[in-house]
Amino acid sequence: MTGYDEVYRDGSAPWEIGRPQPGLDLDVPEGRVLDIGCGSGEVALELARRGRHVTGVDISGVAIARARAKAAAEGLDVDFRVGDARALDLAPFDVIVDSGLLHSLHRYGGIEDYLDLLPRLLVPGGRLVLLAVSAWGITEDFLRTVFAAPLWDGVTVSPIEVVSVHGPLPGFLLKARRA
Repeated sequence: MTGYDEVYRDGSAPWEIGRPQPGLDLDVPEGRVLDIGCGSGEVALELARRGRHVTGVDISGVAIARARAKAAAEGLDVDFRVGDARALDLAPFDVIVDSGLLHSLHRYGGIEDYLDLLPRLLVPGGRLVLLAVSAWGITEDFLRTVFAAPLWDGVTVSPIEVVSVHGPLPGFLLKARRA
């Protein structure tokens, strides 16, 4: 998707705020963590600083190159990869963090493949932490419907404010466990 490469090249990515989203809960358990749709790596880098073993995946090669450069500058060991979050072939993780990917796929297409893949990317009992902007059709009812039993349990959905370079947006923070 060269469109995302261009957004990173020209600096117009409104989600690139230079740090993880303030409303995102990054107090995740030890283990292997996947930052899916990692962009230029702010969440993955923060998790690596906290001692987590992190893999970051994004469809933009430009974003991944920036993430790798940031990790190298800090001496952090993060496995950054270019890949399509709708078609990943990776061993399951203990935790997945999605900071803004779900709502993009809902808005632009491909959400069904992504939702089918997520449980396969988590070990049984693995945790999902997901931040989504609600302005683009993501509702609490939608989240509770797609993250329901029998695949998911322990689901919580909380309203949050999502920071963008254009100002705050309404959103949700979802936490769930793979059943």
